[in-house]
Amino acid sequence: MALAGRGSGTRPQRHLTAKGNDDTTRRLRAVAGSAVFFVVAPGVAAGLGPWLITGWEVEEQLPAALRVLGAIWAGAAVIALVHSFARFALEGLGTPSPTAPTRHLVVGGLYRFVRNPMYVSVLTIIAGQALLFGSIALVIYAAILGAGFATFVRFYEEPKMLATYGPEYERYREAVPGWVPRLSPWREP
Repeated sequence: MALAGRGSGTRPQRHLTAKGNDDTTRRLRAVAGSAVFFVVAPGVAAGLGPWLITGWEVEEQLPAALRVLGAIWAGAAVIALVHSFARFALEGLGTPSPTAPTRHLVVGGLYRFVRNPMYVSVLTIIAGQALLFGSIALVIYAAILGAGFATFVRFYEEPKMLATYGPEYERYREAVPGWVPRLSPWREP
């Protein structure tokens, strides 16, 4: 973006190049699409699902410290999930939805520690709610969902990423674990 009109008291006016305008439009669409997908996918999996299972009723016999820990854990995971979604729109210029994929491989932010921070975040939100509400049913739900996520990643996402991004994704996949975060951030060579 270039600034023009910087003389004799006039206000600077922004002029976008065609590419800048295209990227801005794509980024705005990606943000909107990601917001919709956020409500539909993790909103249902980590919000509606647990509510249907527990009614968000707290098991009163559960120690308060565990409930607080569960709330903190779930809250931190929500922040991580929002951050991961934002990376798709702002860095990748796309959405997490297979119908509107990213233009660029997303390897910044939490993706430097783990390849699947969205799935890990959703499962952590559910685990936090399991502690918060004292629900074994949510632990079972998280385990079933986790198995589904792992299957989807292994048999759809990873082959698709390899076909789309080739050696760039292969280097990333070799350096960054899928489910258990690295202790130090990966730096692209």
